[in-house]
Amino acid sequence: MKKKINIVDIKNRTIFPALVEIQKGKIASITPIDEECNDFMLPGFVDAHIHIESSMLIPSEFARLAVLHGTVATVSDPHEIANVLGIEGVNFMLKNAAKTPFKFAFGASPCVPATPFETSGATLNSQDIEVLLQNPQIKFLSEVMNFPGVLAGDADMLDKIAAAKKVGKPIDGHAPALRGKDLQHYIDAGISTDHEAFTYEEGLEKLQKGMKILIREGSAAKNFDALHPLIDEYHKDMMFCSDDRHPNDLLRGHINDLVVRAIALGHDMFDVLEMATYNPVEHYNLDVGLLRVGDPADFIIVKDLEKFEIVETYINGELLAKNTKSLLQSIQEERPNNFHAHKKEAKEFYLPKCDNVEVISVVDHELMTYEKVATPHDKEILKIAVINRYENTPIKGLAYTQGFHLKQGAIASSVAHDSHNIIVVGTSDTAMAEAVNLIIESKGGISAVCDKKRLHLPLEVAGIMSADDAYEVAQKYEEIDNFVKTELDSTLSAPFMTLSFMALLVIPEIKLSDKGLFDGKSFHFISPCKE
Repeated sequence: MKKKINIVDIKNRTIFPALVEIQKGKIASITPIDEECNDFMLPGFVDAHIHIESSMLIPSEFARLAVLHGTVATVSDPHEIANVLGIEGVNFMLKNAAKTPFKFAFGASPCVPATPFETSGATLNSQDIEVLLQNPQIKFLSEVMNFPGVLAGDADMLDKIAAAKKVGKPIDGHAPALRGKDLQHYIDAGISTDHEAFTYEEGLEKLQKGMKILIREGSAAKNFDALHPLIDEYHKDMMFCSDDRHPNDLLRGHINDLVVRAIALGHDMFDVLEMATYNPVEHYNLDVGLLRVGDPADFIIVKDLEKFEIVETYINGELLAKNTKSLLQSIQEERPNNFHAHKKEAKEFYLPKCDNVEVISVVDHELMTYEKVATPHDKEILKIAVINRYENTPIKGLAYTQGFHLKQGAIASSVAHDSHNIIVVGTSDTAMAEAVNLIIESKGGISAVCDKKRLHLPLEVAGIMSADDAYEVAQKYEEIDNFVKTELDSTLSAPFMTLSFMALLVIPEIKLSDKGLFDGKSFHFISPCKE
């Protein structure tokens, strides 16, 4: 294949017309020509940190949507499915990903489960991590969320870090709000990246101390506005990522959106493109082409260098998307699971009365939640529950929350980071039981109910993903999301994504597990009643 086109040479910071020849999936030659060309060729985009499971799609279906936006590769932490199915789940992701030309780089997840204060479906010990890291398909040690364990010198956590160092693979971080001496201790342990910085000052300190900072813009957590001012000085140590992106958002856009936004704000185009292409490829040692002779022919063609409208996406010289149409086909896949909860009754959601209660206060676009004391009679205070999906046990995880703004009904999900028990928030015990039972019937999914309507999206793969057509999943998710916003009146931009993080105990300040209400500052359980 030969193409006459304008080459965007990111490293040499130049643009020139050239004849590009592709042979056997690689760039055979790039020859400058003295002709005018219309479109532009540049390396494909890379998402530097994402949980594929958060798209509710298996890897092969995720790829069908990602290529629409010029994404050719992801750096993917499979700890969502690992928490449900262990190594079996990681192997499922590797095998399914191998059936598509899209380039998935998976990591070995060191925090399965994320904490001992919740029920998960599996555990990965240091021996498991060592075995995974020997696999050439495993490119890095995934995010070290247990930063208190690192700081305390936890032997198992340090053994996992040592295993990655031994094979020379990078180690990802996860350290929200970690600063000062504790941050330096964390970095000195070998942690090289962080995607949790949510203020300019935090991102600046981490960069100055030698970390690489990933600007995250997902369906719920959005840190672009806070962190983009760092690009001009620190772009060589920065990348873009999604972390978690729901299917309807993935259908609309991906890393291309961040590229366009950053350039529109006046950041140098080559700096921005380096963050979206070179930096993740070089940091994670990915087998992804960067538009150099001898590289795999992984590139995109765009109409202009302002809107970056994707004309074509190629991986290994194969055309995978053209004019907003994905050319990847769906794959029939198995649907492994681990789901043993039985149906619940409304009376099981009862909480003893008290004058004042501890409240998980939610802020839109943030994963951080804040501890608040309020009266349960406040109409903005809703009940929230986390239910063990792996065993049929009584409901112990019951508390109160504020910020979902539901006026009626309930929403529930078996996507609940990171152990993926069932999580539900609602205006009545009856509605909460109905929403939960829809999920239990299908052994996984998301649901929303009110007096007149019940909507449900089954997720039969580990209770967190669908193997169905990506476009259909995105459409069904969009329908439920709109229902929650318009008929249940939630004002959150991504209510299901926000709900899914209410059980992630390693994100301060206060969260809920299937074992109870958890103080993320002191790392211990507390009572929902405030004495």
